[in-house]
Amino acid sequence: MSFQTYADLWRIPDVRRILVLGLFLRIPMPASAVIVTLHVVGPLDRSYAEAGLVSTVLAIAMAISAPWLGRLLDRLGLRRTLLLPLAVLPIAWSIAPWVGYLPLLALVAVAGLFTVPSFSIVRQVMLRSVGPGQRTAALSADAIMTELGFMVGPVIGVLGASYFGTSWAMLLIQWLGIVAAVVLWLFNPMITEGEPTVPSDAVPTDAGTPARRRFGLPSWVNPGVTLLLAGTFTASLILIAEDLGTVAAMRDFDRTALLGLVMAIWALGSLLGALIYGALNSHPSTAVMLVLLGATTVLTAFAWDPISFAVLLLLSGFFCAPTLTAALEAITSSVPSSVRGEVMGWHGSAITLGSAVGAPTAGFAIDLIGWQGGFVLGGGLGLLIAAAIWLTTRRMSTPAEASFPPGEKSPAPAE
Repeated sequence: MSFQTYADLWRIPDVRRILVLGLFLRIPMPASAVIVTLHVVGPLDRSYAEAGLVSTVLAIAMAISAPWLGRLLDRLGLRRTLLLPLAVLPIAWSIAPWVGYLPLLALVAVAGLFTVPSFSIVRQVMLRSVGPGQRTAALSADAIMTELGFMVGPVIGVLGASYFGTSWAMLLIQWLGIVAAVVLWLFNPMITEGEPTVPSDAVPTDAGTPARRRFGLPSWVNPGVTLLLAGTFTASLILIAEDLGTVAAMRDFDRTALLGLVMAIWALGSLLGALIYGALNSHPSTAVMLVLLGATTVLTAFAWDPISFAVLLLLSGFFCAPTLTAALEAITSSVPSSVRGEVMGWHGSAITLGSAVGAPTAGFAIDLIGWQGGFVLGGGLGLLIAAAIWLTTRRMSTPAEASFPPGEKSPAPAE
């Protein structure tokens, strides 16, 4: 294990710039989620269900836009792709704070369809800027900055709504993201690189090149990538199940006042997990990380008081960001760089859809058997999908010789 890797990454100018810029691009997401909810239930005098509908519409729109804009990144490049969001977002978010509920819903949908594909851009720049041996550390560094953004964003959202009102707070926080996008357009970092190498848990084709199109599917689609996207979906479902389960648990323990602290402990665990995972010399596969995340999630259901719950949640959080990082690294290393933007877009959609599906599913489980239901459901699904990924990669992939130390023979796939 060596944390020197992060210092080496920070010395690369493009990496340093895109990490800082990426933070400003992402902070508006969690901040706006809080502000829009407060705006709908406050000035617009609507219910929490109606506020939730706004979040659902935004999530669906972003899930649709991520692969589409990712494909445009691959075909048109960064600057021409960003012209679309930069033309639409200033108009949509300048009007949205001042209209009624239904126009707000429509404007949020439009804004979601043209959201800046910040995750795809940041990660592509990172992967292009580092060597093959630094990719996992680079993605871990991005995960750390993402965790920071999602920790800081809600605090900024609440403070902004309190001091400026929800309308002005919504306008200001969205324009922060727009200004960051303009800076990104001016910065115009390169996002392409050479052909990737294939990690041990990826499923290559016969010649290490993309498979031919079958039934109209993109050339990069194969069972390995599909299962890795399913693993990403499941990890996201686990996280939303833990989120809702944590709220239910603290209410059941009659310690609702400690909810913010417990959430912060969970996020801290994820941040530390990403930091250590990126510093490891050898990185566990996606299936292994998903098993660990699923197992520790189920284990959290056995907490008996707020202290034991916080400790077990910290342990589970330790595997959150590393699981998503492992899946992303395996996916992006399994496809050519020419389609990496589109594939990263699908990765983002898997995360968004996992949250969208996981919220009502976990809510049903919690209503059925109590707060433990969210953790048992999420963790159990994680273990099942991890087993499917492991069995499929064992049966269908033949690890590249370069993945093994000199002199060692690549093992034959399991029958």
